Amino acid sequence: MKKQVLVLSALVTIISLFAFTAKHVFLYPTHFPKPVYHFNNNTLSKAKIELGRVLFYDPILSKDGSISCASCHSSYNAFAHTDHDLSHGINDQIGFRNAPALFNLAWQQQFMWDGAINHLDMQALAPIAHPKEMGENLTDVVTKLQSSTLYKTLFKNAYHDSLVTGERLLKAMSQFQLTLVSSESKYDKVIKKQASFTEQEQRGYTLFKQHCNSCHTEPLFSNYTFANNGLPVDSTLNDFGKMNITRKKEDSLLFKIPTLRNLSYTFPYMHDGRFKKLNEVLHHYTQGIKPSATLAVQLKNNINLSPYQKTDLMAFILTLNDSAFVFNPNHKYPHQVFGATPNNIPTNKR
Repeated sequence: MKKQVLVLSALVTIISLFAFTAKHVFLYPTHFPKPVYHFNNNTLSKAKIELGRVLFYDPILSKDGSISCASCHSSYNAFAHTDHDLSHGINDQIGFRNAPALFNLAWQQQFMWDGAINHLDMQALAPIAHPKEMGENLTDVVTKLQSSTLYKTLFKNAYHDSLVTGERLLKAMSQFQLTLVSSESKYDKVIKKQASFTEQEQRGYTLFKQHCNSCHTEPLFSNYTFANNGLPVDSTLNDFGKMNITRKKEDSLLFKIPTLRNLSYTFPYMHDGRFKKLNEVLHHYTQGIKPSATLAVQLKNNINLSPYQKTDLMAFILTLNDSAFVFNPNHKYPHQVFGATPNNIPTNKR
């Protein structure tokens, strides 16, 4: 009897160790707040994260096999896009807005510039279904994946059977995106007392806390709410932000507040990509704000900065760049799976 108990105990230990190694621990620094994503509804595992990464880079999600998530969200640009102001989609169509950077998503509850999506697990549906982006539907995506030998294997590795479902693929994509945590900038090292600001960066930090922190709240450098930052409406796009979704006047010209992290990698700036350089952004906030009924209270008066103060503030903003994140090999195109370049993925020969 004692021997059987010992054998059973050893078996339980082996199973527990296997479960631990199969799971993926979500790591973030102690100076970050607690994530808002509910991981208990989508437990991370290495196999699911890898499945999500492959899906993220595969144009099989689009109608004609030409556009992947990475087409507009490049890892080398902190998962934003710098080639053009607005996103591009199938049939060389131009989208409606600038592709936002994708990182630190576990701390966000609303997605898209207008907050149209309220859960990360649903976010991928928007670009998949948008006629000017991927132009596809989830049912057809599932059908394509079910006929793929590659994905049968990846889904079996992730879920212990090869059944492809919309819920599984969306949650796997969430898992990969949840691992996109940017937290190793110089700023983070200073907070962790591993580095120090220069005198200029420290002056810029003081200016930041005085003029910017209420909306671009540290350490994430956004409060991830919505605000009217005084941009005049683009007469071609006629984009009124959150009001497009809610139809409420008080939401006119409200757009999601982006993070200030990794700005050197994520140009152009604003929801429509109208600014190519950071000095244009600073010029807007000091001299270009257009008054309107919904303008953020903090911007009722232009921010007054001298040329020297602008330089100091810029020096601090540059400490938010995170090259370790941008060049993290775990985020890159999965050559080991596709064995091809991103522009030559064999989407119909699986």
